[in-house]
This record gives sequence, structure tokens and C-alpha cells, in this order.
Amino acid sequence: MRNTQADLVDQLFNRAEKRLARLLLLLAEYSPPEEEVALMIGSTRPRVNAFMNRLRKFGFIEYDTRIRVHKSLLNVFLRD
Repeated sequence: MRNTQADLVDQLFNRAEKRLARLLLLLAEYSPPEEEVALMIGSTRPRVNAFMNRLRKFGFIEYDTRIRVHKSLLNVFLRD
């Protein structure tokens, strides 16, 4: 289980897109509903949908019934 203090720092200082990218990397093969993802990153379903579309547009993820996260997202996340 993650450190509560680290979770608080994520909520206070990281953008929702960054939290979504981190969560997608952690969940890579498990595809929870967007509403559940929104709760996990402290955002809303419409925003998660917009972020997911943007990540797909840039080629970082693919999704239909499952989310496939490309390693390029990890590289971008690590640089940030």
C-alpha cells in the first residue's frame, strides 16, 4: 500500500493528467470504469475521458475493452 503522505503530495501538487498517467501505468492490464479512475485520481469522469482521448491522440495508450499503455508514456512521465 502506498504511503498516505505520498498520496497527499500527489493530490496537492500534481496535475490530474499526471496522476492519470501514473495510475494507467500501475493498472496497465486492469481496466476499471472511467468513473472509478476519476475517483482514484481526484478528478471527474468527463475530465478523465478528455485526458484519455488526449493520451490516445498522442499515441501513449490504446483502448477498446482493455487499456494498453505504451512504454513511451513511462518515458514522458519519468522526464516530468
